[in-house]
Amino acid sequence: MIGFRRARYQPVAEDASVTQIELFFDLVIVFAFTMVTDLAAHELTWLNMLRAFLVLGVMWWLWIAYSWLGNVVQADEGIVRLAMFAAMGFAFIAAIAIPEAFHDLPGGWNGPLVFALAYLGIRLLHMVMFLVISADDPQLRGQVVRWAPISIGIGTSLLVAAAMTHGTLQILLWIAAIGGDALWTKFAGADWRINSAKHFAERYGLIVIIALGESIVSIGIGVAGQPVSWPITVGSMLGLAVSGLLWWAYFDVTALSVEHAFAQATGKRKIRIAQNSYTYWHFPMIVGVIALSLGLKKVLNYASDESHYQLTDALKGIPLYGLYGGPVLFLVAIIGSKHYATGQITTARVVAVVALLALIPVAAMLPALAALGLLCAVLAALTIWEVARYAAPRDEIRHGH
Repeated sequence: MIGFRRARYQPVAEDASVTQIELFFDLVIVFAFTMVTDLAAHELTWLNMLRAFLVLGVMWWLWIAYSWLGNVVQADEGIVRLAMFAAMGFAFIAAIAIPEAFHDLPGGWNGPLVFALAYLGIRLLHMVMFLVISADDPQLRGQVVRWAPISIGIGTSLLVAAAMTHGTLQILLWIAAIGGDALWTKFAGADWRINSAKHFAERYGLIVIIALGESIVSIGIGVAGQPVSWPITVGSMLGLAVSGLLWWAYFDVTALSVEHAFAQATGKRKIRIAQNSYTYWHFPMIVGVIALSLGLKKVLNYASDESHYQLTDALKGIPLYGLYGGPVLFLVAIIGSKHYATGQITTARVVAVVALLALIPVAAMLPALAALGLLCAVLAALTIWEVARYAAPRDEIRHGH
């Protein structure tokens, strides 16, 4: 019987790393992030930004479901491998349907319903896998039985209902589906399992890299089909620098600090760090990067499309708020994630957040490229200050002296 169970699934070891199939799964999420950015750019209204945010929330929730599953059992072994491939299929269908998640296009199947049913398939598959792997673990089985019926019932049935409606009611059903699922998951208990803090932290670090990669892709899309020029070159380098500085803000010290606290925690405290510092606080990081991607795409449009824009044109409205608000949200989420895990707050980052918010009216009066340069300058100043001011503790965290 033990050999049969091992053939079906194998537990994750404490020193495990992210598996290749999990990276393969994330390729679907890369595509989904691109589709969300395109959805947001399609119609620059606050209502459409809300739609894009809600779609991103659903795609995030399906991703985190399998991040937890892959930390209990190896994602590339036995039936779990098959489940991962099936989940990828459902996720890919959902990603393809993102442009129709709220409005059905003429011809073909009902887009909103396809999106909702694909999400339902992902969640049901996830629940079944957790029921299977918790057969010999009463604590985990109790948690799954307590959590799944309400969480999946709220998260999926309301989306299916939303697919049959329009307008305000549809938006409210989406909000209830995502918000209710997230709240119930938070309050349904902390009897989950974390077998490897290293694997879990690495998994979330990789999704941050994927999101930052989307910001770089947006730069390329913004200049696609245009001849290379100095504004394109300068704008591309500034955009790449902003993405790199956000990477630095996360990976240089913060990710390591949170991971160290996470690895040292035990019992319910470890589960709560996984839930709050990772599952919940990493979502606004992703939202922030997607918002930045929208802003970068528009700035590069300004820099490259001489038939519609002048280099002296200022970035206005939603693209400007995305360009500055995205990094603000990213930094706030980093601060929150680190504070929950370690109890520490880096004052310089709070100052940077306030400075970026205060500079939005100034950026609105500058040419788009100058506004991007100002954003880059603030993030660069933050990085230089932290490297110089916290040299000793930074070295200790990074090298373990």
